[in-house]
Amino acid sequence: MEIVIAAIFQAIPEDPRQGESHAGQKAGIHSRGERVMKAIVYGGPGNKAWEDVPEPGIQDPTDAIVKVECTTICGTDLHILKGDVPAVTEGRILGHEGVGVVTEVGPSCTSVTVGDRVIISCISKCMECEYCKAGLTSHCQTLGGIGWIFGHLIDGTQAEYVRVPYADNGLIPLPDTVTAEQGTMLSDILPTGYEIGVLNGAVKQGDVVAVVGVGPVGLAAVMTASSQGASKVIAVDGNKFRLDASREFGATETVDASGDDLVAELRRLSRGGLGVDVAIEAVGIPATFGLALDSIRPGGRVANIGVHGEGVQFPIERDWINNITITTGLVNATTAPELLDKITSGAIDPAKFVTHRFTFDQFLGAYDTFADAAKQKALKVIISNAG
Repeated sequence: MEIVIAAIFQAIPEDPRQGESHAGQKAGIHSRGERVMKAIVYGGPGNKAWEDVPEPGIQDPTDAIVKVECTTICGTDLHILKGDVPAVTEGRILGHEGVGVVTEVGPSCTSVTVGDRVIISCISKCMECEYCKAGLTSHCQTLGGIGWIFGHLIDGTQAEYVRVPYADNGLIPLPDTVTAEQGTMLSDILPTGYEIGVLNGAVKQGDVVAVVGVGPVGLAAVMTASSQGASKVIAVDGNKFRLDASREFGATETVDASGDDLVAELRRLSRGGLGVDVAIEAVGIPATFGLALDSIRPGGRVANIGVHGEGVQFPIERDWINNITITTGLVNATTAPELLDKITSGAIDPAKFVTHRFTFDQFLGAYDTFADAAKQKALKVIISNAG
């Protein structure tokens, strides 16, 4: 969910659960008395503040309240601050990732209990509608057709406390053997790279995989493609820091995107020079989609993670005969148990994403660092609640 398209969300029907905002609370929303907490609050395009807001309380029987231990910043948060997601209204608490401890549960919660240490999934889900039952939790119909509501349609995780709807489904127990930093990467970024890149791309043992764009989501695809048995993982990017970092995530080859004839170079690195088996597009611009499409072999797959703000060319007159597959998707965040197993077995270590660490009182500085990621050599920042 590093990038989102604002238009997707403009026509979403309003759901009673989605009206929470400290700046304009609706009837039926209860804070915990007069207690206040600190949070990152959206004040309109270009404006954010670390300020006092009411602590959240239980609104629905399936809710839980979580004290946030650590959280992070996503590229989506930066897009919100640019005004790219008009569904996010002034007064919204930002953030959709984190780890914390359950402090209160609603009467209908059956698996989440007070004191549980949990990962907060970026996708909320009822697990009762048709889409949830089919595994497309990102399109939960009970929530108006969109599972991403934290920091978007309800207050999010960049706060000392957060209300979690459908807590039994949206909170994942954090094993003692998994750190809070590792767990935070399981909220969004790691499932996105794995589900929309590696699984949609059907990466299998022995495949040659090119990951076009190795920002944080691309690196998540690199890491999980390696653990899935790819024989070669080629990282493609124009940023030397990211290319160097990709080696630590499992890339076996790197290709500088500023070089000449990238398609020829990717084919040279493929089996028999026929093209890569899977190209994972993790940028979201026409040039990178075109590179992914041009670099696959007959029978190959393009797994598109990047979100495109303009149209791309698909030369069907060339490719109808090539037996290729193109996939797209929004993360469902249903693979956390599988990814937890990979972490505990040592197959992956998502703590590698964390390049900068801050405390809650340094939240605005964390935003400055992440917004200038190239210069700061930042992948993911962790903000921890020392209180």
